Amino acid sequence: MSSQATPTLRLSGIGASPGVAVGHAFILDRKRIRTPKLRLADAEVEPERMRMKTAIDLSDRQLAELKDQITRTEGSDHALILEAHRLMLHDPMLVDEVNRLIVEDRINAEWAVRRTARKIKHLFDNIPDEYFRERRSDVDYVADRIIRNLMGQVVDEDVEVPAEAIVVAHDLPPADAAMMARSGRVAGFVTDLGGQTSHTAIVARARETPAVVGAGRASEQISPGDLVAMDGTRGVVLVNPTEDQLALFREEQRRYLESEQLALATKDQPAVSTDGFRIRLNGNMEFLEEIPSLLAHGAEGIGLYRTEFMFLDRKTAPTEEEHYRAYKQVLEAMGGRPVTIRTLDLGGDKVPGKTKHEKEPNPAMGLRAIRYCLSNRELFRVQLRALLRASVHGNLRLMFPLICGVSELREARSELEACRTALGRAGVPVGKRFPVGIMVETPSAATIADRLAQEADFFSIGTNDLIQYSLAIDRQNREVAYLYRPLHLSVLRMLQGIVDAAKSANIPVSMCGEMAGDPLFTLVLLALGFDELSMTSGQIPVVKRLMRRVSRSEAVEMLQGAMELTTAEEIERFVRTEMDRRFSGGQEGSLLSPVHDPESEPV
Repeated sequence: MSSQATPTLRLSGIGASPGVAVGHAFILDRKRIRTPKLRLADAEVEPERMRMKTAIDLSDRQLAELKDQITRTEGSDHALILEAHRLMLHDPMLVDEVNRLIVEDRINAEWAVRRTARKIKHLFDNIPDEYFRERRSDVDYVADRIIRNLMGQVVDEDVEVPAEAIVVAHDLPPADAAMMARSGRVAGFVTDLGGQTSHTAIVARARETPAVVGAGRASEQISPGDLVAMDGTRGVVLVNPTEDQLALFREEQRRYLESEQLALATKDQPAVSTDGFRIRLNGNMEFLEEIPSLLAHGAEGIGLYRTEFMFLDRKTAPTEEEHYRAYKQVLEAMGGRPVTIRTLDLGGDKVPGKTKHEKEPNPAMGLRAIRYCLSNRELFRVQLRALLRASVHGNLRLMFPLICGVSELREARSELEACRTALGRAGVPVGKRFPVGIMVETPSAATIADRLAQEADFFSIGTNDLIQYSLAIDRQNREVAYLYRPLHLSVLRMLQGIVDAAKSANIPVSMCGEMAGDPLFTLVLLALGFDELSMTSGQIPVVKRLMRRVSRSEAVEMLQGAMELTTAEEIERFVRTEMDRRFSGGQEGSLLSPVHDPESEPV
């Protein structure tokens, strides 16, 4: 029970895996060990290099055993992360630099590993993509393992987590996260570090365990045994809540579990308005293991399959066969449902195999996505050939990211057709022609959507980038993040123009950005006339229920009223009021308001 004498502490982080959990804190102390710093005599250099080799060999065996263990219990996806760590162990960027420091600077192996890890992590600092920035933590995991083995310390210590515990940690190695989530004893995760694409977040979503990451100094501010109430949707953590707050969290937890049960019961029902307007609800995914959860929550297909995970912690690009196997597995697992695969959204500073780190002045607007692929044709062709081969195994749709003009689309399609022709000549089986669409995520593409619609088979709007580029803000920059407003009038007008252009050309238009799964925007998107929306699994049931309870004509009327207003604040207030008026008092109402007001208590 919480004590009134103990003040309640409120922490804010990133909602990484939806759900509400209440439990006592289990503090996982995986803090980095103190690294000894010693100077070597000449005679000690060669023995020190042998110590380093022995530690790497031991680390490799440990990771191989963990990989086998997780493969047996969790499947291959999380095991791939550990395989990537094994590759890092033998990467010349790590091994050669450590040996150089031992020989030239005459320092002990532990110190050399820590210095090298810090240097490698700096290479990730200016990468705009969150997924690849999160890979800095992988460098720390590998370095810590080597150092602990050098010092003779226990590395993979079994942790007995109490039932229904909230695990609180500075950060979680992927093996720890996977093992603890699999145990079924963990009620939720709270970590100081991490983002939506951290390993903890990926594992938690796959196991449907609530998680809040990036919560600052949570592991220092929460004590063992503290009562913790957490909301993995909003990223809110209350430590030692009052009885009233605890009761409200329990009610939220009950409603969330009820909604999950409802999701299972209604997963096969369509998202159709009361006046018959039908929208397909698809899922966003990166890992094969996410598919069962998506299907259980009613996903009708995959609206965005991100393929960048294949470049995770590698020094060489994936082979055509590796691409092919990954796409084949997903297409077969979806059993004929449409799977929209986005070609590589990579930038020049996050591609394996580069020995020289070239900093771009503004990487977010530099050589990335389709621009990078068209500048590195063989890398692009490897993926295209694999996609063409995999298309025989399911219902494939291909999507090019960051298209800014018609010439880019034509060039990309030309590469695809050249690969199709070459495979045909070689007698390699290729599926029938599949739809080829584009991500509309730049103002230029939005402005000429009517022309692009003549040459694309479908549109998918990536609101994350489209809003950032349109409003000239960086969402990762806390100083200007408050300016990120999906209901800014310019954004609404742009969305309307893109949808209208698609409708005029008679091609489907979908949305796969974060805006698609936010219940506050559901009626706005219904009014705009989207054919499909794609989101994370936990968002599908809420959006579906909202759509099934209202007519499109009502939604259009609401949107018209919103677009008569001027400021983003006015529009947000109007839309929220209209949503509350229509859905207050029911299950949907409880899922609307708290999600969008960062200052609101979880009531």
